[in-house]
Parts: sequence; C-alpha cells; structure tokens
Amino acid sequence: MQQQLRQLLPDGEVSPSAALALLCGSAAAMAFWKWLGKRQIQEKMEEARRTRDQGVKKMEKAVQQFREQISHAQTAAILSLPLVELAGRLREGSLSPETVLYTYVEKALEVTQQTNCLRHFIPECEEQLQEIQRRKEKGLLYGIPISIKDHIGHKGHLSTCGLVQFLNTPVQEDSVLVKVLKRQGAIPFALTNVSQSLFSYDCSNAIFGQTLNPFNHKKSPGGSSGGEGALIAGGGSILGIGSDIGGSIRLPSSFCGLCGLKPTSERLSLSGASGPIDGILSVPCALGPMARDVDSLALCMKALLCEEMFQLDPTVPPIPFNEEVYSSSAPLRIGYYDTDGYFPLPPCMRRAVHETRDALRAAGHELVPFAPPRIHYVMTELFLKTFFADGGRAFLDLFAGNIVDSGLKPQVNCYKIPTLWKKLLALILKPLFPRLADYLSALCGMRSVNKMWKHQHQIMAYRTEFINKWRELRLHVMLCPVLGPAFTTGYPGKLLTAISSTMLYNVLNFPAGVVPVSTVTEADEEELKLYQGYCDDPWDRTLKQAVEGAVGLPVAVQCVALPWQEELCLRFMKEVETLSREKTAI
Repeated sequence: MQQQLRQLLPDGEVSPSAALALLCGSAAAMAFWKWLGKRQIQEKMEEARRTRDQGVKKMEKAVQQFREQISHAQTAAILSLPLVELAGRLREGSLSPETVLYTYVEKALEVTQQTNCLRHFIPECEEQLQEIQRRKEKGLLYGIPISIKDHIGHKGHLSTCGLVQFLNTPVQEDSVLVKVLKRQGAIPFALTNVSQSLFSYDCSNAIFGQTLNPFNHKKSPGGSSGGEGALIAGGGSILGIGSDIGGSIRLPSSFCGLCGLKPTSERLSLSGASGPIDGILSVPCALGPMARDVDSLALCMKALLCEEMFQLDPTVPPIPFNEEVYSSSAPLRIGYYDTDGYFPLPPCMRRAVHETRDALRAAGHELVPFAPPRIHYVMTELFLKTFFADGGRAFLDLFAGNIVDSGLKPQVNCYKIPTLWKKLLALILKPLFPRLADYLSALCGMRSVNKMWKHQHQIMAYRTEFINKWRELRLHVMLCPVLGPAFTTGYPGKLLTAISSTMLYNVLNFPAGVVPVSTVTEADEEELKLYQGYCDDPWDRTLKQAVEGAVGLPVAVQCVALPWQEELCLRFMKEVETLSREKTAI
C-alpha cells in the first residue's frame, strides 16, 4: 500500500503517519458513500409510499362525491353480483359503469386499509371510464373494474416487482393484456402488491410492506399474486390478472378461497409484463385471471382471446376461446392423486381431493389413479436449477443496498452461502436430510453451457414422459392437491420447496386451475397434530407449524389439462365447483 501511495505523491515519499491518515480518510469516504447510497434508497422507498398515499387520497375524494348520489343498499347489491351477471347489466344499461367503478373503488379502499393489498390506485381509470362511454361498441367486459398485478405494465405507473431498483422509471406503454382489457371495455383501477422479487409465495416487500389474508390477519394471502388474492377475496375487486411461474396464481387462490387459472404460457400475451430476471425460458411464466367463480375466469379468457390480442402480439397462437368445449357435459376420464411423493400436504388438502374424487365419480365421471413420476427429481434437477443456473448470483444482485424483506431472508441467506460450502453441507446433510441436501446442491447451479443444454433437454424429455403416461391412461384431465391452507405470515420463505404441487405444472407448461371446495374443520386440525410428513425432517415440522390455526379457512383442489386445452381445464373446474356447491347446499 505504501508503494502505491509513493507513486501517487509528488515527491515519491510518504511517512507512516501520512499513510495512516490517508487510509483512514479513504475508509471514512467509503463509509460516507455507503451511508449516502442507503439514504438515497430510503428516500426512493419513502417517495413510492407518498405517491401511493396521494393516490389513495385522490380516490377517497372521488368516492365521497359519488357516495352522495347512491345508497349503501345499491352498492351492496352491486358487490353481490357475479361477474357474468354484472357484465350483462352493464351492457344492457341497467347499471352505469360509473356507479360500478366507484362502488368497487370504495370497497377496495376498505379492503386495503385492512390487508394492505394495493400497491397503487390507477387515477387514469376515470379517463378510461369516459373513453368507454364515448364508444359505440361495448366489449365483453364493458364497465368492469379490474385489478392487475404490480408487474403487468400500465402506462405511467411503475412495475416494481417489490424491488428498490425498479422505482425509477414509469412504464411508457400499456402491456398487451392491459390494451386488450381496455379494448374490451374493462377499467383497470388498481395495481396490487407482490412479494419482493416475485420469487416467494408470501406477499411482502420492503417498500410497501406485508399483505394480509382477509379471512385471518395472522395468515398470508399467498404469493406472489397475493395482493390480487386479498383484494378479490375481500370483495374489493371482481376480477384480477396475476402471473404464475411456480404457483403464483394458484397459491393465492388456494389461500384466499378463489378460482384462479394458470394457462399454457403463451396462450395469453406476456408482452409488457416485466420480471426481475429476464431470459429464463425453460420454465415459462404465464399470465392468467383470478376471480370468485369459474364462469368469471371463462368470461375473462373469452374477452382476451380475441383478434385484438392476436394482432398486437403475433407470437400468441391465434386460438379463440372454444365455447363448445367449455359448455360440454360429456363424462370425463379423470386421473387423480392426493400426494406427489415429495412434500405431503396437510390432512385437509388430501381430504379435499378424496371428497372431490367421490363426488365426481357419483356424477358419472370415471376416476383413474395416477402417480406423478419423480417429483423429487423435478423439483431439484429441473425447477430449481432453472432459476439458479448461475448459483443464485443474478437473484442476489436484485437486492440493492442489501434491502431484503424479512420474509425472504431465509431464502436469500441460503443463496448467499458460497458454492463450496453448499456442496460440503449437501454432502454432510445427505444421509440425515436428503431433501435439504439436494436443495443446497441445486442452488450451486450449472457450471457450463453444455450442462445447461443438457438441462433443457431433460425438461423436454420429462414433459414427453409425463404426456405419454397421461395418454396411456387415456385421461382427459387431472385432479390433484394444491398447497394450503393459508400459511402463517413469514413461513413461505422457510419452505420454498413446499410448492411441489404447483411447480410441476409450470415445468410441464400445462394449464392448471384452483377451485375452493371446503374449509378447514376442527377434525382437520386434530388430525394435523399427527402429521409427520415423509422425512420427519425440519421441513415437515415447519409445514405443520405454518398451517396450524386455520379452522374455517378455505381448502382447494387443483385441476389440470394438457397444453392449449384451457377450455377443457375450465370445464373441469366448473364441474368441481358445481359439485362442491351442491354438497354445501345440502
């Protein structure tokens, strides 16, 4: 160091005291710049919250003016209408778009005050309201207020993914999906909260905070589309658009008692939906609808699968919605399983599969046992290695200023372990905790392009293997479990691999939806006390803790079809929903 200082100083000489002073000064400067960087980050976060609060105040004023013109009885009647009926009344003119919009804005204000589900209101919704009333044509979603997930681009607003570095630049153009929704007469009115980085099934970030489950504020709404889940379940939105790369539509739907559909990845346009890390293609993301019933999902898909979307995004296959398939009542041959052999779910979720299976069989459908192959391999070798191909470096780069949400820290701390230590820990833990050992091994990533090519081939080979098994059994659809009931907040970050039930259909790129069929009973809670899982390891014990205290919360099942058969998947979901409601009515 002294030699470097001599080269810098004019006389080429430096005393020990001068060197020490210069080093201390350098250290002080570095500390100052670090402090300044953190201060700038904090200011950005505070500015984002101020902007959100200003939007809330603007909407509160608009609602106050509206409240003088309409009674509470009228708003309650509007909020009780299913989407299909509401859309019909708006199109025929017996309800005005203005009345419906402000009814839902008022309710959304109430729900977000309780759950912190909104990231930002969209003030331009009032301009869209005026725009649709000027048009002669009324689209399928004419006058329907709709909420959208944070990272689905809306012109003039941020797509943050819950990350500080995305607080700088508002989106310059609506995403294709938002353009089509507007063209169909919908009114996007709110952007909803997400988990930091989107790679968590809780819903919390360091900028906008934790979103809560509307049915139990100690519980998570799921994620990463948790803001949508909480808002819709709380009654503050009738239709929302989420995204799903490991279960991010289906898990909030399960936790919040909603219907949600993850389509085949490119059935709906992804153009304009940003992500924290671009270029991950082996396990693709999908955008899809979330709502209170299956007919709402079907109506949304009908509206989106139109010529407008096919023209705006030519990469989307021009396949319009097949009403004949959705409306069919022909008996189905249905595969089913209640566990994937990797992460056994709580007793209530397996009960839901059994009861649904029995109801479907009684309704005249044929039920065939199915065993999904090698889920341990799919989770560690196919799913995790896709996202951590670089050993987690790109993921860690997302956390500017080391700002990590508390709920995500257990995951991030694992990613920070040096690769050599991960390998050593995996070797030591393998005899005791094989799942944890394989998880750490997968986080080491892939060390060559050749290995990445081989990995991509393995995913394609697994898809072929799964489809062949499906076809050998001559199945139309699949009934299977979904993770639930709602976790206590903070627990999803400790149990990333518990999403095995949903991540499978992201790896396969099959359409998959969730339907609520029951609620947690006292008997379920008692049976949970006997739960041991498969490995009786720390993960099994943590899962048990995560779902305790869930009596009365929703219990759901998952419905699956082959790629590009969203209408068949929805038709199956509708059948499950109908049988479930008939049972409840008895």
